[in-house]
Amino acid sequence: MVRIQRGKLLAFCLCVMATVFLLITLQVVVELGKFEGKKFKNSHLKDGHAQMEAEPLHLHPFFNREGLTLNRKKTLAADSFPIMLWWSPLTGETGRLSQCGADACFFTINRTYLHHHRTKAFLFYGTDFSIDSLPLPRKAHHDWALFHEESPKNNYKLFHQPVITLFNYTATFSRHSHLPLTTQYLEGTEVLTSLRHLVPLRSKNHLRKSLAPLVYVQSDCDPPSDRDSYVRELMTYIEVDSYGECLRNKPLPPQLSNPASMDADGFFRILAQYKFILAFENAVCDDYITEKLWRPLKLGVVPVYYGSPSIADWLPSNRSAILVSEFSHPRELASYIRALDRDDRRYQAYIEWKLKGEISNQRLLTALRERKWGVQDVKQDNYIDAFECMVCTKVWDNIRLQEKGLPPKRWQADVTHLSCPEPTVFAFSPLVPRRRSLREMWIPSFQQSKKEARALSFPVSCPDESSQEEGSPGRCPYTLKQTKPLCNSMHLKSHVY
Repeated sequence: MVRIQRGKLLAFCLCVMATVFLLITLQVVVELGKFEGKKFKNSHLKDGHAQMEAEPLHLHPFFNREGLTLNRKKTLAADSFPIMLWWSPLTGETGRLSQCGADACFFTINRTYLHHHRTKAFLFYGTDFSIDSLPLPRKAHHDWALFHEESPKNNYKLFHQPVITLFNYTATFSRHSHLPLTTQYLEGTEVLTSLRHLVPLRSKNHLRKSLAPLVYVQSDCDPPSDRDSYVRELMTYIEVDSYGECLRNKPLPPQLSNPASMDADGFFRILAQYKFILAFENAVCDDYITEKLWRPLKLGVVPVYYGSPSIADWLPSNRSAILVSEFSHPRELASYIRALDRDDRRYQAYIEWKLKGEISNQRLLTALRERKWGVQDVKQDNYIDAFECMVCTKVWDNIRLQEKGLPPKRWQADVTHLSCPEPTVFAFSPLVPRRRSLREMWIPSFQQSKKEARALSFPVSCPDESSQEEGSPGRCPYTLKQTKPLCNSMHLKSHVY
């Protein structure tokens, strides 16, 4: 009898526990259903043209701007956001609503927004720009914006007038750009005046017993600047330690052989031991200045610079670098460097600005102070954020003008926004017939890109279809070579001569 009662009690307890478990499970399912319903509801734009998650995943390492969500910005109607379409999939983001001061814009790489009535601007990354794939027909209210911070060798077509003038806004290495990126490789003045890596001159003189006066580190061989030809000739007149893949005569320690280690302290310590660094850019363009210049200045080594013809406008002082362009031949440059190597007083004059912590170049100071982006600084927007917001703000400025019944302000890039001459080779090192190398490719490549740019044949803009009279053919203004109108077709005519 007792055993039966115990069995009934156990069964009752099990039933109660099962009931409680079922109730808890049901409540969890209900709550999850509510959450998913809310998430699904907030993952659509009001017009139903596109889906975007409430918290979009940031795939590109440059991006640190926190995307706004529709939940967090309920007071803004989705239909009021201008769409900025990245025609180059630089960001990898299918949808992000970002705040730019008092304005907000929707950024996406989703090309289904091409004909959306809220699409106001197309953003291009220079390296990916192709004349065979453009958002045509281009309507009158469509702005085009170019972001191109890299070497001209990545896309020579951009450096010709018919192509660069297609863009309304630019962010390039040129000081004339709407968003200049000339100092993109320089964190700030403090890294220039810092003595952290400086090796005293007495120690450098002692190290000269085992080191050459000059060091060269390059692994991108035979670029458009023809720098390897110059250095090869220079090596016949003065000793040069070369650690990179190009003209290498000295190995790096195994732990520093990876190109990713070029910003490591161990690599900096090796370079800082030298008196001079050959700082040769891969291309010769106004204001195209890379870490090739800034690195030796940070380390307290005198750069022997070849690259931007306008480099004197950006040096920290008027005696902080030796300019290759001031010497008619590598022989003369070698003689000058040997003289400085033997004379401590003359050598010291090139690093005096750093020892005193004085940067006298007001242009450089102003550019660093006024730029709206930072380099390796989490407290500031990066330059892609700044580029996006520049375009967003200008689009909103025109929207406000039109709301007042005023015509929009038109912006257009010109050839000064990307200025690079045709590549050349040094006279003392002519091209060798039948020798296959990258070196012999750059001049024909530049000439070919010029022909392709001239062959562009399409209108800069087409009027909106709604503005055309019924039954009348579309008539589009041309600024390039004119052929038949393209308003009613998606066509780009390109010839190779």
